[in-house]
Amino acid sequence: MRYFLLALALLGTTPVAFAQIDPSPERLVAQAEAYLRNLDTIQSRFVQIGNDGSRLEGVFYLDRPGRLRFEYDSLDDFIVADGTFIYFYDSELGEQSNAPIGQTLADFILRDDPRLSGDVTVQNVWREAGAVYVTLVQTSDPGAGSLRLVFQEQPFVLRMWRVVDSQGYITDMYLTDLHQGVELPRSLFVYRDPERDVQRLNP
Repeated sequence: MRYFLLALALLGTTPVAFAQIDPSPERLVAQAEAYLRNLDTIQSRFVQIGNDGSRLEGVFYLDRPGRLRFEYDSLDDFIVADGTFIYFYDSELGEQSNAPIGQTLADFILRDDPRLSGDVTVQNVWREAGAVYVTLVQTSDPGAGSLRLVFQEQPFVLRMWRVVDSQGYITDMYLTDLHQGVELPRSLFVYRDPERDVQRLNP
């Protein structure tokens, strides 16, 4: 379930300067879309809060189009997207599962030209206490869950997101110490089986 939630939730943190925040819902959505379309490479710390209050931390990498990686500090688990598939490695089971990027909400932000329309639908949008909230669902299956993006208004930067799955379980992700436009090695976005690596190192 942890991996499913992260596959739905996508992020980035490229500051975009707007002279004035227009409070109309249409303008807020346009600003959020412009922000997402300006993402390139990102490296950021994250804090993940689970539905049961559990807390996990790690590092998030993004290289658009098509590539991302989540690494946990306290677990050997990781998630990596190589441009075609997203792979989820469970260190406890020593197993990986995968899914085509196009079958997840991750697809909309990993595209060359992400848009908040078409196969994703803006369910609602509002402003509150210096932040902009945008809730998204899959157009073809809105009951499958939702993704809420929370942007700081000044500067306009994504600070956290919330994923609610089809059973109502909530996962919050907070971004800190973010860097945009960084050089990221392509090897970060290649799935390598840790079990096989261990076997090669310890024949």
